[in-house]
Amino acid sequence: METGSRQRTNWTLKPGQLLWKLSDRARQHRQAHVLNATAALGKRGEDLAHRYLQRAGFQVVARNYKPGQDSEVDIVAWHGELLVFVEVKTRTSDEHSAPERNVGPEKERHIVRAARAYATRAGVAWDYVRFDIISIVMNNPPTIAHYQNAFFG
Repeated sequence: METGSRQRTNWTLKPGQLLWKLSDRARQHRQAHVLNATAALGKRGEDLAHRYLQRAGFQVVARNYKPGQDSEVDIVAWHGELLVFVEVKTRTSDEHSAPERNVGPEKERHIVRAARAYATRAGVAWDYVRFDIISIVMNNPPTIAHYQNAFFG
């Protein structure tokens, strides 16, 4: 998929994916009762992004990696020889602004801080690291935009 491309998802399921879908639904139902509405929407977006990345050939190795108090990465995945750190932004609509526009310099610093900690522990050279943003608008069906090399650490 090209950088910044948008994709309308078609949710036809393969037999093995049915269990994932049911698991996601059960987790989302539980989170809707535990989390506030914004946090539950964010978790649902992360689930969609996780499945999207898997279908695109990424190997997801971590979610919500949080090495410290003020740094977190939503998804960590391998894409070929690159370790990709993905920030997921989810909105119910893009009426006011696109979700990816909410990743500013401060958020980038927090992501880079977490990425450095992860890459160091994994023994990955910084030359093999990439930062992506996945933007999700919860239309029916959801619209997913994947921005590769969205920013640099």
